[in-house]
Amino acid sequence: MLSWFKRRSGPMTGPDFRHVDSRQKAEELFKQGELAKLLLLPVEFGGEDVAPNVVYVPPFVVELKNRLDLNTIKPLAEKGEVRRYTATPEYEGKSAVPSSIRISATDP
Repeated sequence: MLSWFKRRSGPMTGPDFRHVDSRQKAEELFKQGELAKLLLLPVEFGGEDVAPNVVYVPPFVVELKNRLDLNTIKPLAEKGEVRRYTATPEYEGKSAVPSSIRISATDP
């Protein structure tokens, strides 16, 4: 699991978007440049820019996930070693911004 900004015990060290408790608020922060749009299933794997496939995250998360998808998972898929891919957002409380994204790339 990739938990880029998952809350840990002790003082908060990363971005805190727990107050963003609706998709509308997340979209507003996206329009203001504070959040970025992330496709859970990337276009390279057949994903589309549709609401069920979109989450809003801090911009650095998009880069981290793209690097993982394109540099690690895509080459494995091209070799036939990965045939199933899921990216599942996980949330804290009522936040509409995921605190982590669980990625699974497997060959069933």
